[in-house]
This record gives sequence, structure tokens and C-alpha cells, in this order.
Amino acid sequence: MKKGVLYTILGVLAAAVAFIYYYVTLPAINIHSSGFWFFIMAAIVAVMVVYTIRKAGKDMAGTGGVALRFSLKEHKPLKFLGILLLLLLAAYVIGSILSSPIVNAKKYQQLLTLETRNFTDDIKEVDYRTIPLLDKDSAALLGDRKMGSLVEMVSQFEVADDYTQINVNGVPVRVTPLVYASPIKWLTNQKNGIPAYMRIDMTTQDTECVMLDEGIKYSKSEYFNRNLYRHLRFQFPTYIFGDQIFFEIDDNGVPYWVCPVKKFNIGLFGGETVGRVVLCNAVTGECTDYDVEDVPQWIDKVYSAELLMQLYDYHGMYQHGFFNSVLGQKDCLVTTNGYNYIALDDDVWVYTGITSVNGDQSNVGFVLINQRTMETRFYRVEGATEMSAMSSAEGQVQNLGYRATFPLLLNIADEPTYFMALKDAAGLVKKYAMVNVQKYQWVAIGDTIQACEKSYNELLSTNGIVSQNTEAYVDVSGVIESISPVVLEGTTHYYICIKGNENIFDVDLSDDSLIGIVRYNPGDSIKFQYKDEGGLNPVKTLE
Repeated sequence: MKKGVLYTILGVLAAAVAFIYYYVTLPAINIHSSGFWFFIMAAIVAVMVVYTIRKAGKDMAGTGGVALRFSLKEHKPLKFLGILLLLLLAAYVIGSILSSPIVNAKKYQQLLTLETRNFTDDIKEVDYRTIPLLDKDSAALLGDRKMGSLVEMVSQFEVADDYTQINVNGVPVRVTPLVYASPIKWLTNQKNGIPAYMRIDMTTQDTECVMLDEGIKYSKSEYFNRNLYRHLRFQFPTYIFGDQIFFEIDDNGVPYWVCPVKKFNIGLFGGETVGRVVLCNAVTGECTDYDVEDVPQWIDKVYSAELLMQLYDYHGMYQHGFFNSVLGQKDCLVTTNGYNYIALDDDVWVYTGITSVNGDQSNVGFVLINQRTMETRFYRVEGATEMSAMSSAEGQVQNLGYRATFPLLLNIADEPTYFMALKDAAGLVKKYAMVNVQKYQWVAIGDTIQACEKSYNELLSTNGIVSQNTEAYVDVSGVIESISPVVLEGTTHYYICIKGNENIFDVDLSDDSLIGIVRYNPGDSIKFQYKDEGGLNPVKTLE
């Protein structure tokens, strides 16, 4: 074989290897991407190896042996490549150092802008239609159970573990797509795509498998060019996409992938935030590129919870420089070990407590961080950490062995209150608990949310705390259309329907002040106050 042909073949093979490497690893063509630097350095090493093998081949052809020692002066290309490799490596190392908090602590500390707010002004008294009563693990159980009932699909698809929490028309829901059950199932179904996604109402536990008119063609479980990451890379070769890509639906139920694009604000590799967002239609693959400030209002997740917590940790740790964060640690604050979500202003906010870096089991306050805008609000509410509150709640049911979920923060009677579910070993919610943030020995347990809240309000009342929030209650009057006594868990309730009113009102006779309801019959006029919780609304006072 002629040398020219051989070298052509070697060149084609090298190019093929480089393409396969790029096709599999998908590095961004961007100097801020570590993967791109490694790709270039690996390519230089490969060229050096090919060059050395070629020279060794020539030596063997000319002398019958291989010259193991040779001067770099005689091999200028190899010398050039070696110097280039060392320069790139040095630039990468220096760039990493200059991007680190060691020399940029102030810049890291200023990545997040903090606004101190008042708890009772921002967090209104609890409305159970807007708080998620389930965590991600419980949602996953419901999704798997629903999938198991779909006989025609369960053998072909599985439920993905995304379970993105979003707001839809003011209600917190979790959504997640289906995925192909195996490569063989992908082969037989990929023509039509993934036919549905799961939607779970986090307040009612209603689980729906939403069937699509046209299947999802672009997803994380696809292969080759329809794989979501590859589809994005070929359209946006210079974008460095975030570690998390979120599955969401718009107000019409159309599935999308929300793909944050990393922005590095400090040096080559430091100060990561989000600069742009690519919105990819999961059905058609059509992509729209937005500046982070211009994303549509219905999108709830742009910043991951982990990134937002990291940004706050920078803010809290580097108030007096890097070395103080390591040595003296004066005024150093960090987020607690966990987070949850709160629906506020039709956005999803990450909630997490703020504690001293010394870990003294108490919070100095908490933050809410908007996952769409990165707006950060700090509330100075001193009290127990979430873990301490969880242990306090578990202590009330230690004979049952229930475990508490990471709590939500609620406003009940203007008292900051941890609310959490108590689950058994199978992951099923058995009870609910409310724990006062500032006095975490105040614990209320209930089999239902209403029972738990009632017990907690009684506990607060015993300690001289009564809600002053009259906005939480609604006046209603009218003619009784129907009234039905129902016994729930040993307690009598009267369910009332008012003519011309679609709501159902619940009069709980465990409250002695409501006992007068037994005097009423259909056709009687009645006036009372109730708490609007959507659907079944508890009556608070009778007039």
C-alpha cells in the first residue's frame, strides 16, 4: 500500500474517532467549558502519538529498527505540539485558580442580591390550595401506581424521575414524562414517540396520565439525533447547558424542556449563574432562545434549587473574605441541609433555612429564592432548624416509627410554622405535623390536615396566640339547599349546600361553638364565616 493512501486512511480514522468522541461526549465549543479544553488537549496528544508512530514506521523501513532517542530539533512539529499542549495546560490551571473564590471572594459574595423582608407581610395565612402536601418521593409512588394501572402502556414505558414541581393556574403540580422501558422498546415505539406524561396535583393527590395527540419525540431517553442533549448541542454548539434540564408544561398542557444556559461571571470557570434559556418543544423539537430576563411568565424553573443554595452559601460565607470563611468564620452563614418549594406570586420559590456555619441546631432566618428570576428574600426568624423540627415531630409518634418529610414553612396565626407529612416505612403518608419554628416543643399531630391545623390552633390559643387575620375568612349567607350529617373518624360533620353557591361547607362538631347547626334544616336561612380551601370549605363561625 502506498504511503499516501496509508496516511489518508489514518487521517480519516483519526477524524472518525474525533467525531465519535464529540458525538458521545458533546462538549461545548466554548472556552468556559472544561470539556472543550480537555477535548483540544486530547486531540493534540492523539496527533503527537500518530506523528511518533509515523516516524517510528519510517525508521523501521529505513534501518530495520526503531530509534528510541531523537532530538526535538529534528522533529519541529512534535516540539510545537508539545509546547502548545503545555501552554494550554498552564492556561487551564491558571484560569482555574483565577476563577476560584480564593482570589475572588468578594465577587462570589455579590453574585446574589439579598433583600430583607417581613414574614407576615409576604407569607399570608395558609391556603391549602396553594401548598404542596406531597414531596417528590410520594409523587413518585403515585406516578408508579398510576402507570401500573395502564395495562396498554406499562409494558412499553416507564415513568421518568423528573417530577418537576410547577404552578398551573395557581395550583402546585408535579409533571414528568414517560420514558422507553428499554432500548428494544425504544426501537419499536420511537416512530410515534412517547405518548403521554404524568401530572400530579400536589394538593389533592389526583394523578393523571395526560395523553398527547402527538407523541414526545425529543427527550432524555431518546437515542441518536433525537436525544435531547444531542439535539441541543447540534443547534447551539457554543452553549454550555446546565446540569439540570427541566420538564414543564405550558398553560395549554403542551410539554416543553426548559434548558438553562450557564453563564460564568468570574474568570474562565467561576461564578456560575444562568445567562440564557432555550425552550425546546418536546413534541416538535422546535427551540426558542431567550435571554434569562425575557423568559415567558409561565416558566417556573430556570435556576435549579441546588444552584440557588450554592449562590446563597457564597453570599453567606464570603462576607469577610475567603480566609475568614476557612479560619475565623466570623458572621459566616450557610443554608441548612435541605429545601422545599413554596408557591408565591404564581412562581415557584425555593425555601431553605439559614444557620451558622458552626451548626448550632438553630436558624437565624430563612430565604425564599425565585426559581425563575433569582430574586432572593431573607426573613429574620430565629428558631429551630428543619432537622430539629422533624425530630420533634417524629418524637410525637416514635411508637409508630413514622419519618418526617422535609418541612414547608407556613404562616398560621402569624406564627412561622413548619408543616410536614409523617410517612411509614412504605413511604405512605399516615399523619401530618405542625411545629412552631421559634418554640419547636409546640407540636401538633393530626390524621388529616384539617385536624392537624385545628390541634395546632388550639395549642397556640392555649399559649395566648390567636390569629388576627380576618382576611382568611369569607362571609356567606343564603338558603340551605341540603344539609347532611357525616361521621368521619368518630367525629360528626354537617355538609351544607347553599342555593346558588357551588361550594360545599363543612361544619365540624368537634368545635363546640358550631353545635347550633343541628337546629337548621333545608330551606332555612343561614349566615356564617368559612375558610375558602376550594371544594370542601371548613366553617369557622355561625351567626
